[in-house]
Amino acid sequence: MSAFPRFEVIPAVDLQDGEVVQLVQGERGTEKTYGDPVEAAERWIDAGAESLHLVDLDGAFEGERKNGDAIDAVLETVDVPTQLGGGIRTAEDAVELLERGVDRVILGTAAVENPEIVAEISDEQPDSVVVSLDAKDGEVVVEGWTEGAGISPVEAAERYEELGAAAILFTNVDVEGRLEGVATEPVRELVEATDIPVVASGGVATLEDVRDLEAAGAAAVVVGSALYEGNFSLEEAQNAVGGS
Repeated sequence: MSAFPRFEVIPAVDLQDGEVVQLVQGERGTEKTYGDPVEAAERWIDAGAESLHLVDLDGAFEGERKNGDAIDAVLETVDVPTQLGGGIRTAEDAVELLERGVDRVILGTAAVENPEIVAEISDEQPDSVVVSLDAKDGEVVVEGWTEGAGISPVEAAERYEELGAAAILFTNVDVEGRLEGVATEPVRELVEATDIPVVASGGVATLEDVRDLEAAGAAAVVVGSALYEGNFSLEEAQNAVGGS
């Protein structure tokens, strides 16, 4: 997929109640707030971001998107590719977002509950579906990381690749948002099991983590807390890896 011609560091813009936040291990009530979404998006693009990762956290938890105005404002402002997840439950919803200017939609719970939705959207908009596989203790979890799906990430990734997914977004919930480092083995397993790009997310705290995920074969890494907290700059992260 041409979306990741080289290893990419993608800043996360996670939205809750119209503001940028970062959660610890995906739990509401743990959030730190980082201000206006458009300002955050512009900041990352000015810093050299080649794409943006947008998440409607209210949508992820409640099943319907609530940050549409903020997301529209970001889409109107930025001129880099965007991927959006959180609360996308139907093919119609996904196609509408793609037609509004989102480049890739990220499906989590919807894809687990109805795998055929991946094929349905991909048939209409090829190379547009990223399936989000969030794993806790080696099992895919859904519904805002609260329910186990009874399937391993590798089994799920193989299924979605067959259905036309353009990429896998893999989040290791065990390390998400804690700034304590990444687990590379699950990423490596996914990369070896599929031919589509694997985008890693969760736990990145240092430049070494970014390098480790590139070495594990990931096509890109989504970084949130570490960038917002100033552990390193986007430029430093891009310079730390071979592709940039």
